[in-house]
Amino acid sequence: MFTRRALLGAISAASLIASGMTASAQDKMYIPLISKGFQHQFWQAVKAGADKAAADLGVEVTFEGPDNETMVDRQIDMLAAALAKKPAAIGFAALDSQAAVPLLKKADSEGISIIAFDSGVDSDIPKATASTDNIAAAGLAADKMAELIGGKGKVAVVAHDQTSRTGIDRRDGFVNRIKEKYPDIEIVTVQYGSGDHLQSTEITKSILQANPDLRGIFGTNEGSAVGVVNGVREAGAKGVVIIGYDSGKQQKDAIREGLMAGAITQNPVGIGYETVKAAVAAAKGETVPAQIDTGFYFYDKANIDSPEIAAVLYD
Repeated sequence: MFTRRALLGAISAASLIASGMTASAQDKMYIPLISKGFQHQFWQAVKAGADKAAADLGVEVTFEGPDNETMVDRQIDMLAAALAKKPAAIGFAALDSQAAVPLLKKADSEGISIIAFDSGVDSDIPKATASTDNIAAAGLAADKMAELIGGKGKVAVVAHDQTSRTGIDRRDGFVNRIKEKYPDIEIVTVQYGSGDHLQSTEITKSILQANPDLRGIFGTNEGSAVGVVNGVREAGAKGVVIIGYDSGKQQKDAIREGLMAGAITQNPVGIGYETVKAAVAAAKGETVPAQIDTGFYFYDKANIDSPEIAAVLYD
């Protein structure tokens, strides 16, 4: 039978255990990741990689982003809120490569390590950037486009934006490769659809109406590419070669159906994982590589089901 003293002792011991568990939870390294958005399946795959790294490394990770990739101010608010929590490090995918610089300087002054992911910023503050080599990847998209249209004709680009590093690099990687290697291919226009498939659909239809002899269109992200497919379909255009970027169910279906010739896929799970891994290392004062290249591949109907490609595609 418990005496009063024994009962009080048991309660006290339980309290100590509980407080110890709370302290342990509070001591777990906290790393928020601020992405560009949630409307594309790409970001869910990045989150999956970040969550896996958090489990493997024993840290706490949160993942958030604005409702769409035009909401720069909303993303800046999220970054400010993350900074206010005094995390060990922050992962950040900038919608605008310059808008976040003042807050990044604040983080740096407070000793909070920044790891850029997917899209870098115009600053040397991030300890590392985990991303695809977007210039090289878009250059490969240009090579595939040239091959498929026989090295001549008119093409267009439907890009997701002109302020993020990914938007700039994918546009320039494609455009510059065409200009450098394929003198008989003319880029008639580059237009921006904010990565929104509905807006990109309307842009595509306008481009096709103005250029009935267009041979190909490059869509620079998931929403852009899906919009291009829908626009070509709705316009009833025939023989237009579509090259996309990223994965997602709609792009994969379009490739299987022959509506899209192929696309560049990144390794979004790897991007998420490497971001958290680098953030943990930087928070511990360890040296991390300035650029973490997470790789890219071109996939089409012929290789979409191969083990190497299937491993980096996502729904």
